[in-house]
Amino acid sequence: MPLLILVVDDEPGIRLVISDYLEFAGYSVISAKNVQEALLMLNTYHPHLLISDIKMPGKNGYELVKQVRQRPEFRLLPVIFLTEHNTTKDRIQGYKVGCDIYLPKPFEMEELGAVIRNLLERSQMIQTEWQFEKKESVVKLTQETPINEQKSLELTEREGQVLYLLTLGLSNIDIAQKLHLSPRTVEKYVTRLFRKSETNNRAELVRFALENHLVK
Repeated sequence: MPLLILVVDDEPGIRLVISDYLEFAGYSVISAKNVQEALLMLNTYHPHLLISDIKMPGKNGYELVKQVRQRPEFRLLPVIFLTEHNTTKDRIQGYKVGCDIYLPKPFEMEELGAVIRNLLERSQMIQTEWQFEKKESVVKLTQETPINEQKSLELTEREGQVLYLLTLGLSNIDIAQKLHLSPRTVEKYVTRLFRKSETNNRAELVRFALENHLVK
């Protein structure tokens, strides 16, 4: 079954051009003209990748991606901003809310195609590895560890707050602002979480947290 891509843009011509190109490349495509339609389609179809403009009537693309990243099932969804907003401030804001790639208009279709292939391949690899590790972990627990001997990860309230914000894709600076801490203090909490979960980086820590239902 072809991978499904959601295109969100208030300009019909842009939606049509991108959709035609992607369908010719072998993808399935659905489109939305605003954030409300996009959220409905995300809930209904669960696409494999999201392409969104930023400036749209009503809520903008930043608000769309921010809402998407708050949903556990969409935290690893690849997101591309395709927009006329191309200042450094705009790009920083895009990465802060959780986009993976920021492409300014006008753009080359071939570049968009290459970016999509790269993001989807990486996403599929992560999901495959995740499923394999989860299955392997279940088998190992079944074979070697009695249920009553399994240990849960004990976190302090502050560690739990930091972990939750990490799964939303926030940086140490953003977490510090949210929790009214210094970035250095947040870094210490993150390091402690790495040690407790026996993970080596943020991606592994987020995967560990989701697999073990440490965040809701």
